[in-house]
Amino acid sequence: YLQLCGEDNMQVSVPSTPANYFHLLRRQVHRNFRKPQIVMTPKSLLRHKLCVSSIDDMASGSFYQRVLPEADTLVADGDVRRVVLCSGKVYYDLYAARAERGINDVALVRLEQIYPFPRMSLTKELRRYPQADVVWCQEEPRNMGSWTYLIEPMGRLLDDIGYGDRRLKYVGRLSLAARRNGRSMPAATKPPLPPLGLPNGMPKSRKSWFRTR
Repeated sequence: YLQLCGEDNMQVSVPSTPANYFHLLRRQVHRNFRKPQIVMTPKSLLRHKLCVSSIDDMASGSFYQRVLPEADTLVADGDVRRVVLCSGKVYYDLYAARAERGINDVALVRLEQIYPFPRMSLTKELRRYPQADVVWCQEEPRNMGSWTYLIEPMGRLLDDIGYGDRRLKYVGRLSLAARRNGRSMPAATKPPLPPLGLPNGMPKSRKSWFRTR
């Protein structure tokens, strides 16, 4: 779908909370124009214990958020060393891994809308972390998912907000011929740890699946 996006011809979203999914559907119905709305979210989030929203998140005054900011209290914004951008289910894997290891200087920011690119909302969030490097993490292999689409708009955004030589980095699986490899992936090769800044401590089996650029 992202390869077909252009001239605001459609919307591609990856809602990660019940409230944002509700507002996404509500927005689609109440807008005074019609465009295709592509929603990419796994069924597993329907029963995920962390994927919950309060009634207040769907009550009067709430709205669809194209970017969801860091949900926890971390160190001061200026001391955050890394911002991990992600979408969908992988956020909850990263969130659990961060909590398990007591990491408080890595912010997790969710892109709930991939296209049209949420430039203003994302700029507002990234300006909070002037000293952090920025990485993109996804479940899909490198040649799939949103990575190749995001490189260009993210590069322009980082230039405009003064990130200098710091570029968007990719952290995830290598390019694969198929989305699934036909066998169960060992627990040691699953995604959440590398984007949190712990690649040197990973077993070799994990390093064979992940690369940072």
